[in-house]
Amino acid sequence: MGRPRIALLNAAHKAVDTRRNFHRELDAEIETFHAPSGAFPPDFGYDGFVVTGSAASVYWDEPWIGDLKSWVGEAVRAGLPALGVCFGHQLLADVLGGSVRAMGDYEIGYRTVSQDGTNRLLAGAPDDLTVFTTHSDHVTRKPPGATVFAENEYGIHGFRKGRVFGVQFHPEYDRSTAESIAASKDDELSAERLQQVLDGITEENYAAACEAKRLFDNFLEYVEEVRAERLAVD
Repeated sequence: MGRPRIALLNAAHKAVDTRRNFHRELDAEIETFHAPSGAFPPDFGYDGFVVTGSAASVYWDEPWIGDLKSWVGEAVRAGLPALGVCFGHQLLADVLGGSVRAMGDYEIGYRTVSQDGTNRLLAGAPDDLTVFTTHSDHVTRKPPGATVFAENEYGIHGFRKGRVFGVQFHPEYDRSTAESIAASKDDELSAERLQQVLDGITEENYAAACEAKRLFDNFLEYVEEVRAERLAVD
């Protein structure tokens, strides 16, 4: 059947690093669409789709966010498997009937997320997972019928509903991306806190966070199962 065909909805305004990171981690045939520029897939002829992180908030009144929500909603109804990361996680939760709010705080740096071992997306990963986070919004109410499989003190870090998966953290980051993203928050964090975050971006923490990268292979394995089911029906 060949590699699965994935639509990558790149929601990052500075799109290059985001595109590079996801193209490196997803072993698939990827078509990338930069949502803030108004680029969206022409149809739903894909095996699955991924929505990336963004500096935007899902509740902003911007045309491209509304258009992204519309496309994602139709794609989910069409039965496409979906993976959302950070902003993508929040957007999928919103589209499916959950709620997203500002935290009044910032979670950033290598953090610990506890997963309950029930969800295939994190199969094989430690129960207490080291991940890189950077967000000031969070999912405050899961979508109706969704199951939460990962959390920490900042809230929901992983949910699933049907063929839709979302994670709040950034499994796609390499170490250089973590460093550049953290350094860019110098106008939002105190100098002391920023230095603590930068000091935490060590080879040891990055190596531990690589355990979360297995979710990309787990997601694609699921995508291939869904594709096989569709082909069997057709």
